[in-house]
Amino acid sequence: MLRVEKLVKRFRVKGSRNLVHAVEGVDFSIAPGETLGLVGESGCGKSTVARTVMRIYEPTEGSIILDGSDISRLKERELRPLRRKMQMIFQDPYASLNARMKVRDIVAEPIVAHGLLESEKEISDAVLAILERVGLGKKHMDRYPHEFSGGQRQRIGIARAIITNPRVIICDEPISALDVSIQAQVVNLLKSIQKEKGIAYLFIAHDLAMVRYVSHSIGVMYLGKIVEACRGDEIYRNPLHPYTKGLLASIPAARPVKNGDYLKPAIEGDIPSPIAPPPGCSFHTRCSFAMDICRTEAPQMKEMSTGHRVACHLY
Repeated sequence: MLRVEKLVKRFRVKGSRNLVHAVEGVDFSIAPGETLGLVGESGCGKSTVARTVMRIYEPTEGSIILDGSDISRLKERELRPLRRKMQMIFQDPYASLNARMKVRDIVAEPIVAHGLLESEKEISDAVLAILERVGLGKKHMDRYPHEFSGGQRQRIGIARAIITNPRVIICDEPISALDVSIQAQVVNLLKSIQKEKGIAYLFIAHDLAMVRYVSHSIGVMYLGKIVEACRGDEIYRNPLHPYTKGLLASIPAARPVKNGDYLKPAIEGDIPSPIAPPPGCSFHTRCSFAMDICRTEAPQMKEMSTGHRVACHLY
């Protein structure tokens, strides 16, 4: 349903010739009705991938193939009919909703923009039906975003995303701004909608436990590149890349450390600047297994077992 090949996105630093290497050669694909979870530290390029796939950002290089059509170089007029097939749920449910519009107008905006329905009654009925599907109702239609809780606002964002019956939804950290109890409700809603409509999700998150719950396959990003990718639980049972192992080791333990013993950080140091990424393997500056070859030669993706790929000189 969605295939991304060698995607590159670079930004020019204002007033300089320097480039920010935000995304460098990312490849992935998502089948209908499946979820790809994209994980990594803040600043590794996950949200840039999402916005570039949506064509909010123009790709520097690479292909974005949506339902068989390459949309990476289409002009806006050519792209417009395809936009209804791919929608986005944003991280901040309040900032992504127009504070001056009522809920009925916010949710109706995509079908009005694409001319899917014409009469006021048809539009109103469609908005009501989709609000009820996400757990809201008629009494909410004439309210403004500030009158809702964070979880309710995210439900409005989900309703707006699914009202055009898209084939792909980009979920850019859709639960990180919500309370833990509300996160589970929103994720279960997304899963039930996916099962009902067969939508493909690109699910971006920091919470590795939640990604495990929602994802059929997982990609681990570091400094603009996917360094490990595999199916579902495989990455939790058999992580290969040192960065992946560090991310999993950083998950808070259910039980506190006895006697206040100090635990060494799973990954030390900070992520390098994307303006001047290190040569060779981008993770070698923080990797305890780094070898001489890691400092000079970038590792290529290798398939270690069926569907499990890793970019690391250890293998």
